Amino acid sequence: MHSCNNKYLIIGSICSALAAIAHLGCIIFGGDWYRFFGAGEQMARMAEDGHWYPTVVTSIIVLILSVWSLYALSGSKVIFRLPFLRLGLVVISLIYLLRGVAFMAIMPIFPENSLTFWLISSGICLIIGTLYAVGTFQSWSQLSVKNA
Repeated sequence: MHSCNNKYLIIGSICSALAAIAHLGCIIFGGDWYRFFGAGEQMARMAEDGHWYPTVVTSIIVLILSVWSLYALSGSKVIFRLPFLRLGLVVISLIYLLRGVAFMAIMPIFPENSLTFWLISSGICLIIGTLYAVGTFQSWSQLSVKNA
């Protein structure tokens, strides 16, 4: 496949992949990693106790972030065209951007997460969402099925 040289989507893909790897590290290395990344003491303790919940939730996040990474690579024509590419990239952009700006509304649902976690993770989501949005906008005409 040839690349359309969409650096924004390629960098966004790398960021999503790195986020997936960091989450995978939490599963592999346990409580200390959950604590380091600010997931809260309850998640860390459950992981240390071998409870299924942290592994399942974190595995779902790893899967989602991995798929999002593939969508950015597909949008930049580094890999084959994935289904619903335009829609997928728009939705991914919006989810990242919403997660970045709406953290104040989400914070009460996860009271164990530190303020540092919320500020850093929200900033990261804003950056990644911006990469996806700019990259998607830049490649919009090339993302149509007609141009596949």
